[in-house]
Amino acid sequence: MDFVLEVLVSILIVVGGFFALVGSIGLVKLPDLLTRLHGPTKATTLGVGGALAASMVYFFGLEGELSIHEVLITGFLFLTAPVSAHFIAKAHLHQHVELRQGLPLTGRPQGWSTFDAPPEPDEEPQPDQSPRG
Repeated sequence: MDFVLEVLVSILIVVGGFFALVGSIGLVKLPDLLTRLHGPTKATTLGVGGALAASMVYFFGLEGELSIHEVLITGFLFLTAPVSAHFIAKAHLHQHVELRQGLPLTGRPQGWSTFDAPPEPDEEPQPDQSPRG
């Protein structure tokens, strides 16, 4: 393998390892769930992406063709990590109502999510017709 290719693979592995280390430290050291969520989703995604990029460059230099496996893994990783982080953060905000006070969508009634449409207006309120007793 060419010296330049080896240096490029080494740099990608070191950069990926650095991001994975920073993401892991952030996961351990940050105070609460919402700030801790940035470690694995941002930095560790870049860390695994750097390792996958190094693998792609290595096998391209070795075999002369691009490996589709690393491209697929990178695509799935970059799609699923932010989506799962969004769902974790959304579930955490639903459990902790006090954290929603500073958000811009606090004027909505309790139990509404951002995807719910407002209820249809009724013509007239109907009196309760159920028998009592």
